[in-house]
Amino acid sequence: MRVVITGGAGFLGSHLCEQLLAAGHQVCCVDSLITGRLENLATFENHPGFKFLRHDVTRPIEVEGGVDAVLHFASPASPVDYLRLPIQTLKVGSLGTHNALGLAKARGARFLLASTSEVYGDPETSPQREDYWGHVNPVGPRGVYDEAKRFAEAITLAYHRYHQLDTRIARIFNTYGPRMRPHDGRVISNFIVQALEGKDLTIYGDGTQTRSFCYVSDLVEGILRLLFHDAAQGESPPGAEDIHLPVNLGNPTELRIVEAASLIICLTGGCSRMVNHALPVDDPKCRRPDISRAQSLLKWEPRVGLQEGLVRTIDYFRNLK
Repeated sequence: MRVVITGGAGFLGSHLCEQLLAAGHQVCCVDSLITGRLENLATFENHPGFKFLRHDVTRPIEVEGGVDAVLHFASPASPVDYLRLPIQTLKVGSLGTHNALGLAKARGARFLLASTSEVYGDPETSPQREDYWGHVNPVGPRGVYDEAKRFAEAITLAYHRYHQLDTRIARIFNTYGPRMRPHDGRVISNFIVQALEGKDLTIYGDGTQTRSFCYVSDLVEGILRLLFHDAAQGESPPGAEDIHLPVNLGNPTELRIVEAASLIICLTGGCSRMVNHALPVDDPKCRRPDISRAQSLLKWEPRVGLQEGLVRTIDYFRNLK
């Protein structure tokens, strides 16, 4: 297959490029490098099946040759980024998704949208199931990301229903691992960098809010199972829900932020303290996926334990130059 990945120079996108190339597919990575990094492509940039196209997907996407699948992963994806780039975040979720869908439609390609657990907002129910409509503040500072992704889901399903485009939607929960940017504002990278530098770990609020952390290799496996799942060939069990509806991908093991911080301090061998800061506006109090659909449809669930994944991630940050 020939696969186009928007945002392919980002954290998740680069791992997808690497895995698809390893499986024998051709990959065209499209990235504006606003938050993506060329360093993420270093291990496979000279692969004969790889092509890099620097382009802002809020403008029409032109790719030469055939295309079998389009994976839309372009977007600022951490609070630091989407609060710094609010208009760009909204544009890539709306115009960017429209352009990526247009490419898939023009080439008769399968389309997969990288959505997010942020569509659930500050949830009033836990764990979060795909049929929960969410509790989002559309005019709060985080709304630029939440609503961009909610719109992206809506237009993706509109293309499926109106144009019969073969689409998939992955709702991605907190993911961590190598190639995260050191100062991207995500909780795991923040804690690891602070611990390795001997600094205090920043705890927003009292730290009792919860998150569920999925290691990147598990998440990539789930995305690829969703991409290659073919309901037309009878892969779905009898009575299964529509494969075109959103699927949660994440680790259902939930823990408090202070627990994650304590574990990272222990694993880095540091002696950092935890220092509390004001809780950001609309920060979710809990985040835990119900992955029943992924287990049923894709036969997928995470396999890498938190301690094992953190050790690998800490080693990555230790070796950064």
